[in-house]
This record gives sequence, structure tokens and C-alpha cells, in this order.
Amino acid sequence: MNFELTEEHLAVQEAARDFAQTELLPGVIERDEHQKFPAEQVKKMGELGFLGMMVDPQYNGGGMDTVSYVLAMEEISKVDASASVVMSVNNSLVCWGLEKYGTEEQKQKYLTRLASGEILGAFCLSEPEAGSDATMQRTTAEDKGDYYLLNGTKNWITNGSTASVYLVMAQTHPELRHKGINALIVERTMPGFEVGAKENKLGIRGSDTHSLLFTDVKVPKENRIGEDGFGFRFAMSVLNGGRIGIASQALGIASGAYELALNYARQRKSFGVEIAKHQAIQFKLADMATNIDAARLLCLQAASDKDAGRDYAKSGAMAKLFASRVAMETTIEAVQIHGGYGFVKEYHVERLMRDAKITQIYEGTSEIQKIVISRELLK
Repeated sequence: MNFELTEEHLAVQEAARDFAQTELLPGVIERDEHQKFPAEQVKKMGELGFLGMMVDPQYNGGGMDTVSYVLAMEEISKVDASASVVMSVNNSLVCWGLEKYGTEEQKQKYLTRLASGEILGAFCLSEPEAGSDATMQRTTAEDKGDYYLLNGTKNWITNGSTASVYLVMAQTHPELRHKGINALIVERTMPGFEVGAKENKLGIRGSDTHSLLFTDVKVPKENRIGEDGFGFRFAMSVLNGGRIGIASQALGIASGAYELALNYARQRKSFGVEIAKHQAIQFKLADMATNIDAARLLCLQAASDKDAGRDYAKSGAMAKLFASRVAMETTIEAVQIHGGYGFVKEYHVERLMRDAKITQIYEGTSEIQKIVISRELLK
């Protein structure tokens, strides 16, 4: 296996690092405190090509590989996970799903604007009673001939109030259960669509997470993705790639916390010496660095599998499972190394600890990842 990054990879990594430090770091604490969406920063992300990295250039994308995406996600997540989750959803779930399964008309109408960052997208699967069990869709899409009549509620939707295009899973044939679900492209301006309450969250507070309400929304038949009943398979396929994005986000959160802890340990003194010289702190730093490197390798393996056209369901789930665990453990230790200062917002690590928890929940809980992994192992 070649562990060397190409010059293009290094350039993407450096560009993402520079953007994170110069554009995202200023004001990140205030945005978290006031649950402020990073609108200006996200706009610049689009201008720099971070919102459609893997999309073919003919659709205004960057034409980059998944490894580049992982590298960029890590650097941006080190500083602001609220911004990186916007990037993850737009890249992994919305753009990739449309490019892979959409019609040429759908790509020209929606993907070109999403990939350039002109507009944002949202992926709408979760419901009040359909979280981990995505087969239990209560949102309905009644076939009315040349359109679907959409009714229902979606929960926990990232980019809920800022998106212009929503990929919505809905049940058309209840008797067929998951084989009767369709994936529909819903525009924000369609009558009957309403953005519900914003969630007051523990972490990633700068991202706009909302419930969405659909009341007799008429969705044209040409806005269906794939054939009738393809919706569940579409969602599962898209989520496989989404796990790579969230694993990379978790990796970035862990890496950012580790770097802050390492720098603090070199500066903070106790008993007359820097605390980095105390073996208890050295052991913590050694464990953190080792786990982060292992998580990074898993993320890059999943990205390499995807780029090579190999099945990446197992490697993606493994990366997400392990990286999210490492994010949680590393941020807790980073707070501990900072001591009382770790509990103070200006030192950033408490925010990273709060942000880390969501990586164990969205795109499937740790238990869901284990189900995916074991299923692949037992094939």
C-alpha cells in the first residue's frame, strides 16, 4: 500500500488547513455560543470548491478523489465541526447521490448549482419514529399520476433552514415496506413545505438542525430519483459514502483536540516543569496520537476503496465506528490535560468534546456500524 500523499493531495490539505485557520477559527466560539450558522464561511467554502469536491467538472464540481475529500474534512473539522457537517452533507449525501443515481435533467437542474455552492442541499431520512430503523417511513408520497402528494415530518435535518434542495425519502407502497419507498427531490419553494423548529443542541451548534413539515406538497414525477421503489436502496447506498465523511469529521475533531492538548502541555508548567515532561501526561498523549493515526488510516482505506471501485461498506463502517470512538475519548482527555482551563470556552477543547458526541450518533449509531460490519463479514 502506498502511504505517500500526492502533490495534489498535499495542496488540497494545505488549502483546507489555511481556510480553517484564517476563515473558520475567528468567531467559532461565538457562533457556537449563539447557534449562528456560518453563512459567510460556507459561501467561501463553495467558492473554493469544498462543497462539490468529488463531482465531475462538467457539473461544476472539483473532480477530486475521496482521499482529497477526507483530507479536507479533517482539516476543517479540527476547527469547526458545524461547518464541516454542512460540507459533509452537501458532498457525501446530496451531490454524490444525485450524480450517481440522478437523471441528466436532474443533474443539470440541481447538481450544477449544488456542486458550485450556489445552493445547499439536505438529506431527509430520519423521522420521529424512523431513526435507526429507516424502513419505518411514515412520510407518504401518494402517486397521483404525474406527481406525488407528499405528507409527513422529517427530524434532525442538517441544513434544514438553509438548503434549497431536499432529498426526501417517503413511502409510496406501504404493503411493500422498504421496497415501496421513493426518493424525491423537493424544492424549498414548493407550496406546503415548511421548516419547523430549530433544535437546541449539545454540539455542532452552528449547524442548523431542523424538523421539516410536508403538507400536500406536489412533487413532479420527474423529481423521483431512480425507478419506483428505489428510495430505500438509494438511501442505504448514499449513507455508505456518508460514513466516510463523518468518520473524517470525527478524525478532525480528535486531531484538533490532540493538537491543542499537545501545545498546552508544552507550555503549562506544574512542579517547576512543563506538564508534557510528566509521564502521566506523556502516556495520554501517546495513546491519543496512536489512536488518531489508526483512525486516519481507516478513513484513508475506506476512501481508497471507494476511489478504486471496491466495496466500501465494511471499511466505511469500520472507519466511522472507530474514528467516532477516538473523537470522544481524545476530546475527553484533551479537556483533562487542560485541567480547569479545559472547562473554559476560550480554550476550545470543551466545544470539541461536545461536538465529538454527535459523530457516534448520526449516519448510524455505533451499534448500527457493528451490524453493517458483521453483515459484511458474514457474507
